[in-house]
Amino acid sequence: MKILLKIIRLFPPEVAHSIALYSLQTLYQLRLINIFFPKLHDEELEVFGMTFANRLGTAAGLDKNGDFIDCIGALGFGFVEVGTVTPKAQLGNKKPRVFRIFKEEAIINRLGFNNKGVDYLVKKLKRRTFRGIVGVNIGANKTSDGQKRIDDYIECFNKVQNYADYITVNISSPNTPGLRDLHSSDNLKKLIGAIDDVIKISGYKKSIFLKISPDENKESINEIIQIINNSSFTGLIISNTSIDKKILKDKKYHTYEGGLSGKPIMNKSTELLNLIYSNDPSIPLIGVGGVMNNKDFQDKINSGAQLVQLYTGFVVKGPKIVADILKE
Repeated sequence: MKILLKIIRLFPPEVAHSIALYSLQTLYQLRLINIFFPKLHDEELEVFGMTFANRLGTAAGLDKNGDFIDCIGALGFGFVEVGTVTPKAQLGNKKPRVFRIFKEEAIINRLGFNNKGVDYLVKKLKRRTFRGIVGVNIGANKTSDGQKRIDDYIECFNKVQNYADYITVNISSPNTPGLRDLHSSDNLKKLIGAIDDVIKISGYKKSIFLKISPDENKESINEIIQIINNSSFTGLIISNTSIDKKILKDKKYHTYEGGLSGKPIMNKSTELLNLIYSNDPSIPLIGVGGVMNNKDFQDKINSGAQLVQLYTGFVVKGPKIVADILKE
């Protein structure tokens, strides 16, 4: 498998990503996936009113369109989050838009919510056989702003609510112009208020999370906590990618546009997680950002996360990372 991983890395990032996932899907269809990647026996746990096989899941972005839910779930993840999905299909930003920095176990991406649209994803959710927890990460189309941007979130929410075990509202991608403006108090209140209204009308009872940026200051974070606590939202996912590339050792990448993920943001995202938990231990938290091994996984939990997600670690380490984290 190490040799195969090295071969896959020779391809351009997005091609390599597709090759890896379609290879896993083939192994799953041939019922060979757990021969190559043995699934550990888990002790189920109740979190946020849901039953999870374990605390480790995938972050949004690994499977944007729900094409690979079953084979990813078969690797032993406790839950799978798909998306980010938008109302209309969109191609995303121009290529090249993904840059792998293997020496630092990092990725810079400026994908821009490339996906096949919410209707396509719903079809995939209906057909899934994975019986574990599946969350859906929702966003807005690049061409939407103002009220139309809020309408995009509402449309996605309405279409996925019956097929998702939980929903994540993504306001923190740095690759959609103006999206992070939703972190401001006034803008966030409008968005959360609109979603709250829909929740009341629809009778939605499942969990819903807000995924935020690791680049917010303390004042902004305190405002976000207050808004969430006064809403129907369950909690927060900490965090998305960072626009601070200066934490990379290789100065070549300091001026690259896009969001940084992987090992370099482990400390930053975990410090934010700990800050929020310290301010309000009652708020439910999912930790993500820089998880590469069992120690990182435990650090997230010790900093207040009840569940942990990964993405870049999966790209860097391959599927064996699941067992490596959970067996220790």
